[in-house]
Amino acid sequence: MPLTRETMRSTRAISIVTVGRKRPISARLYDGHMIHALRTDGSAPRTLAAACQGYRGTAILRDVELTKSYERVIPDEVRERYDFSETRNAAAVISSTNPTAFGEMLDVLRTFRLLSTDITDAGGSKSAVPIRLDRAFRELGWREAAYDTEVKSVLRVRPYRAAGETKTVEIVTSGRSLGYLVDNVKDRVALDVEWHAKDGNLDRDTGAYRAFYDAGIIDAGVVITRSFDSIRALSIRLGRLDGFTTTTTTTIEKLTQRMSRGDGGGCPILAVAITSRCYEP
Repeated sequence: MPLTRETMRSTRAISIVTVGRKRPISARLYDGHMIHALRTDGSAPRTLAAACQGYRGTAILRDVELTKSYERVIPDEVRERYDFSETRNAAAVISSTNPTAFGEMLDVLRTFRLLSTDITDAGGSKSAVPIRLDRAFRELGWREAAYDTEVKSVLRVRPYRAAGETKTVEIVTSGRSLGYLVDNVKDRVALDVEWHAKDGNLDRDTGAYRAFYDAGIIDAGVVITRSFDSIRALSIRLGRLDGFTTTTTTTIEKLTQRMSRGDGGGCPILAVAITSRCYEP
């Protein structure tokens, strides 16, 4: 398989092994994975750009493994009503490191009910489902949070004794970058509700969790979304034939794709999907 720029853009994770015995080069791909490449004559290209030009090797796709710790730590009565997906044993991580937040999340899931109006009424900028869920978390002490970055730089100019200077002069500059916004944060858990939004929100959420985790702020992230097939079938059953047909909105299927390709980096992520089993007439 040719190692080209197009190959690298379209490949989630790639490891290149070519003929030769020289030391390989390691470089980071666009999505954070690593690439290892050798020229066909055995020499190592010096840059990632060089590795993209005319080298051949064997490409091995490596998805992030989906785990199933939720089967052990989430009670049956909750699992019977929702669908789950996770990376890096997220449910077990949350239950052991943040037991209070985990218990409150389960309480919200237990008490949540899907109403017929949630399906039959067209949503506005924020529909009733995320409003109810966010309110339930707020009442338990969860809060909306933003991850901003502040950088302070100090230039110390040393004195020149021959000119009679005796003091070091400090020149301080600082900058602040406004970053990610998360719907709900408590202890070391971040949680977003993505019921029927544009699927680009999932890129924002997984990127936020990755940044939070890398900064040592959270232990795991949670997204509450919906099952495409289950909610679509419920919409038809309730007479809204044109409801929930768009494939570019937030669903557990879309989220799992992003989790599998490693968008969350090292952060454990738990996906919870609202299904028709949450519906009460």
